[in-house]
Parts: sequence; structure tokens; C-alpha cells
Amino acid sequence: MSNRTTVTTFLLLGFSDVWELQLLHFVGFLVLYLAALTGNLLIVTAVVLNHHLHTPMYFFLMNLSLLDLGSVSVIVPKSMANSLTCTKSISYYGCVAQVFLFLCFATTELPLLTVMAYDRYVAICQPLHYERVMNRRACVQMATGTWISGVLNSALHTGNTFAIIFCRNNELGQFFCEIPQILKLACYDSYLGETGAIAFSVCFALSCFVLIIVSYVLIFKTVLRIPTEQGRYKAFSTCIPHLSVVCLFVCTASFAYIKPTSSSVSGLDLMVAVFYSVLPPVMNPIIYSMRNKEIKAALWKMIGSRLFSKK
Repeated sequence: MSNRTTVTTFLLLGFSDVWELQLLHFVGFLVLYLAALTGNLLIVTAVVLNHHLHTPMYFFLMNLSLLDLGSVSVIVPKSMANSLTCTKSISYYGCVAQVFLFLCFATTELPLLTVMAYDRYVAICQPLHYERVMNRRACVQMATGTWISGVLNSALHTGNTFAIIFCRNNELGQFFCEIPQILKLACYDSYLGETGAIAFSVCFALSCFVLIIVSYVLIFKTVLRIPTEQGRYKAFSTCIPHLSVVCLFVCTASFAYIKPTSSSVSGLDLMVAVFYSVLPPVMNPIIYSMRNKEIKAALWKMIGSRLFSKK
């Protein structure tokens, strides 16, 4: 225990040691962060204020936006502050909190996407039973279940990671506290601990991914049997945004964790981390607002009413 507590701070990796490039990193992250905040807050506000969006699909979309707000807020502001103040440190408990919260939000997203796929399956394949199956109580229970699964999964990984004894340097090869980088600081070979954590995550993610695939196979089979072209278009239009978000999530996560790990840190590792941690919260609101007519109408109505009220 005494050996473990000797590490009181960790040093995060910066994008550059040159002040001008640090300032450029700050501005770039500020733009991405403001875009993520604006897009997700607009969706949350639109769903809450617009009575026509009080349906299961938009209830789950609101939860997705809250997850995106949480995940991007956990890591980006600290990295921005470090660049602006030319520091790299994060406290031990700050690192623990960052790992737990980021994992909580990130690992809650996949089961939530699974529930959203099930919602589309019931709406398209069993429309007569939709109101009975996807009632208010069931939606709240499913959303609560996804959040609980994320918290438990995050607690397991965080506890397993910070139970190790640190006796190497305290420099992390990433701009935020990431489990693979933390495990490299262990006194002993962390291969078994890392393999066990990854195996658990893979089983958890694979089960969700299989359920999503099965749901969409059944959805596409049902849609292709719809006789009218307008009916097929309407059914597809409600699925395409969600399917795009699923593909973005799976591609970014796969790109991050299938990439072979190396002992030396490269610029590619930093860009990959930005790709899977910052890009989805920015892109998800854009995908839904571009492909969903009801969201666009609600946003225009909300923005228009605010503008006219000021006049």
C-alpha cells in the first residue's frame, strides 16, 4: 500500500512543447468542445421542451446526448487547461475520477445504442404492440439499466487498474488518463490484468453488438416487405441516423483498440485518442439533426421562438 501511494500525480502527454502549437491545440479543442456542447445541449433542450418529441426514440436520444456531454467534458477541459498553463500534471485521485467517469459514459453508450436498436425493431416490426411494449415505465427501466451497467463496468475496470503497484515513472503516453497507459507503469507485467479487462469488455461489447445486428437484420427484412416506396423511405429514415451513430461508435472504438500497442508514444496514438474520444460527441448531434426531420423542425422552432421573442 505504501508503494502504491508514492504516486501522487501523473504527467499527461502534451501535443507539443512549443507554445504556439500548444495554443493551437487549445483553440482546436475549444472549437470541438463548444461544438459538442452546443449540439448535444440543443438536442436535450429540444426533446425536453417539445411535446411532440416525448416519445421513446427521443427519450433515448436525449440520454445519448447526456452521455456525450459527460464523456467530452471529463477529458477535454483538463487537456485544454494544461495546454494553456503549460502544465502536464493531474493528481492521482483526479486521474482515478477521470478514468471512472470517462469509462462510465463510454461503456454506457453501447448498451444504450442496443436499446435504441430494440426500440426501432419494435416500432417497425411490431407497430401494433409498440405503445404497450415501449411504455414510459419500460423506457425508464431500460435507460436506468444501461446507466447501471456502465457504472458497474467502469467501477470494475477502475478498481482493477488502480489496484496495481506503481514503481516506474509517472508519465502517461496520452493526453488523458487511459487504462492501457496506466498499466504500463505497473511494477510487474500487466499483461494478465490488461488481457482480463479487455476480455471482459470484448464479451460485453460483443453481446451488445450482436443484438444490434440481429435487430437491424429483422428491421431490414420487414422494411423490404413494405409495399409502398414512401413507407420504406419513412421506415429507413428513422433508422439511418441511429445506424450511422452505431457505425461511428464501433469504427472509432475498433480503430483505437485493435491498433497494435507500442512502447513508444507517437503522434498517431494521440490522434487516434482524439478520434474515438472527442469525435463521436461532436458528430452524433450533427448526424441526428441532419437526417431527422422532427429534430430539425423542433430546433428551428425553438431557435426561431427565441429570436422573435427578443425582437
